[in-house]
Amino acid sequence: MAELFSLDNLFTLLMLTLLQAVLGFDNLLYISIESKRVAPEKQAMVRKVGIGLAIGLRLLLLFAIMSAISYFQTPFVAFHWDGILEGDVNVHALIVLIGGVFIIYTAFKEIMHMLSLDDLESHGSEAKRSAGTAIAWIVVMNLVFSFDSILSAMALTNVFLVMAAAIVVSGLGMIYLADTVSDFLQKNRMYEVLGLFVLFIVGIMLLSEGGHLAHLSFFGYHIEPMAKSTFYFVLAVLVVVDIVQGRYQRKLIAKRELELKRGQMKHPA
Repeated sequence: MAELFSLDNLFTLLMLTLLQAVLGFDNLLYISIESKRVAPEKQAMVRKVGIGLAIGLRLLLLFAIMSAISYFQTPFVAFHWDGILEGDVNVHALIVLIGGVFIIYTAFKEIMHMLSLDDLESHGSEAKRSAGTAIAWIVVMNLVFSFDSILSAMALTNVFLVMAAAIVVSGLGMIYLADTVSDFLQKNRMYEVLGLFVLFIVGIMLLSEGGHLAHLSFFGYHIEPMAKSTFYFVLAVLVVVDIVQGRYQRKLIAKRELELKRGQMKHPA
């Protein structure tokens, strides 16, 4: 037991916790958007319960993957249509692909809903999703996002308790930050659009990763996974563009108001 608190294991725990935090940003964004679909007074509870249940299931998933890693990596469907479509689908790839499709669908539906001008008067009274349903989706998608972090953790250490501790610590951090992210999006609605487009890119990233895990190739071109560095670069560019555009719009509005005031002073009623 004392070996668990060795310098090597403590350093590994720190690295795993940081890794979980970096890989968990897209998950945190999804949780914040999903929780907004329930009644306002239940949103904080949904986030906390959803992440709490997901922590427990992540630990079970970690144990399952460590016990049956070959099962998750062994293809169960293979298709080889020479020159057209080839692939070997395993459980890991299938889960990631389904998660990517669902996230793209969710982001696209929310974007279309924001652009819709129909029934604006009934927008405030639209039906909300039940807390149980929202919690279930948060838990399911949390597990989808957890595959990469768990497999990355297994590449750094084979000590179960160290990996479990990193999952718990990062999960508690997500519980703490979930309310902050949701409050920020609520107070700065213009960034909600940015968040949905980032979520859309996350879905594309999962599709590319799932296709790579399944060794998919179309017309001889193999699918390569989108690198995390590419994702964060795109995210940084989107944030900078959004900030610059927002400030430029505020400048134009202020300039227009100033011109109106000058016009009123020159031509008083």
